[in-house]
Amino acid sequence: MLVVVRETLFIIEVKYQQVAGSVMKNCRLTILSARYIKRLVSSLELKMEYVYVLNDWFKDQRYKDVFDYIHSVNCHYKFNKLPLAWLGLSEN
Repeated sequence: MLVVVRETLFIIEVKYQQVAGSVMKNCRLTILSARYIKRLVSSLELKMEYVYVLNDWFKDQRYKDVFDYIHSVNCHYKFNKLPLAWLGLSEN
């Protein structure tokens, strides 16, 4: 999902999982795409924020390194929902 708010492009990826799989590996690859998109967006004078919305499956400690990586490349993650206020929008 793409959302533009106040000169910022938010790229929102929703990942829900109930059994073991490759979602977290895909998250790392997607971040590489985010870097490319960020370069494209900079020519439009837009900032970019990349955020994952994940379900409780991902709260497991085995994903800590992946979450550390997500933060290290200036991306974000939230669990179960993305508060509109985080995007700079009103909750009403």
